[in-house]
Amino acid sequence: MADVGAGEQDARAERELAVATTFTGAPEQLWRIDQLADGSYRLMPKASADAKEPVALSAVGSQSVGPLRVVISDQSGADARDSAEVRAAIRYVEARGHHVDYRRHLPRRGMAEQRQFLLDSAQSHYALFLDDDVICEPDLVGRLVTAIDREGCGFVGSALIGLSYAADVRPHEQVIELWPGRVEPEQVRPGTPAWKRHVLHNAANLWHVQQRLGVRREEARVYKVAWLGGCVLYDVAKLRAAGGFEFWSQLPATHVGEDALAELRVMARFGGAGLIPSGAYHLELPTTLPERTVDAPLALEVA
Repeated sequence: MADVGAGEQDARAERELAVATTFTGAPEQLWRIDQLADGSYRLMPKASADAKEPVALSAVGSQSVGPLRVVISDQSGADARDSAEVRAAIRYVEARGHHVDYRRHLPRRGMAEQRQFLLDSAQSHYALFLDDDVICEPDLVGRLVTAIDREGCGFVGSALIGLSYAADVRPHEQVIELWPGRVEPEQVRPGTPAWKRHVLHNAANLWHVQQRLGVRREEARVYKVAWLGGCVLYDVAKLRAAGGFEFWSQLPATHVGEDALAELRVMARFGGAGLIPSGAYHLELPTTLPERTVDAPLALEVA
């Protein structure tokens, strides 16, 4: 998470090859095969230790606005700073003039509790909730701040684009509803027509739409969303007023959709929107949340 102040915008050596002499079934020993849109196949590790955090941190450190206060909430089994890549990325972020606040946060109680912990750590007017498998363009935080300042809403987010799907054009999933004026509060519920907006964020749909519309970065627009994940800038006071993620205690530790539920509640009171062009890209690594039985917007009341 990055604390981002209003106005001035305050806001993980070489990799060694480890050879295992026996098969243990650990994620780093497993591989997956993906068939791409052009019919070719991609072979890649199912999981790679320390692969994500340095990429995300480097992207944050390269932001054109600052200084940012970057809060890292580490729930991994070992201290992420044991990794040379993570230590180097932290040094880079600090060398760019930002402040890194690294925190070990255990035991794990689920993603909603993790996000509430980060919200409790926020000290600025705005807070960017950024997942560790996201690459951000250098001007993204600045563009998000400009948009939320202009709209005065509860959040503005950038949907994650999966560039491996750049050749996979899905016209039936590329309907976009641009806000004609200022963002306003709206009620969005699972199962309603507005809920279907989420398919715009599949694959590389938003990439294709922003290319088709020709929206320039300096003239970024906002559009209506059902929800979006991975890169969302909140007005901290509005998120707290809507209850934040305090519902975490009502969910089992293995859940998903906590970001969607919080956004639905914020939208109902203050409005929320997506940013186009996006400027956020997904690393497209395997999910760390394979158990998806409990989906927060379906398990709990939105309002």
